[in-house]
Amino acid sequence: MSLTKSERRQRIKFRIRKIVSGTAAKPRLSVFRSNKEIYAQLIDDVNGVTLLAASSREKEVGTKGTNVEVAASVGKLVAEKALKAGIETVTFDRGGYLYHGRIKSLAEGARAAGLKF
Repeated sequence: MSLTKSERRQRIKFRIRKIVSGTAAKPRLSVFRSNKEIYAQLIDDVNGVTLLAASSREKEVGTKGTNVEVAASVGKLVAEKALKAGIETVTFDRGGYLYHGRIKSLAEGARAAGLKF
């Protein structure tokens, strides 16, 4: 029996989450991608708290450009917020998506803005 696309992604996500977890000092940068938007959160898994979040729906990002360019600006925004909050290093959780396209662009945007992972 074959899996649907969403079931396959869910399996990959659980496999990644077995390994990747965040702390207050080094939170997990979790990425969610919908058809229209892209979201990123910094999560402290020890306390079960979202420290900060950024998405393509925020006014600072703007909706001009391709999806990949918008994802890069979300990465920059999340990095700026993290640096303001005193967070310099994170662990990257691609959420079951391939490290390609919008996910890769978000990660590279965050790295370019000074976030280490």
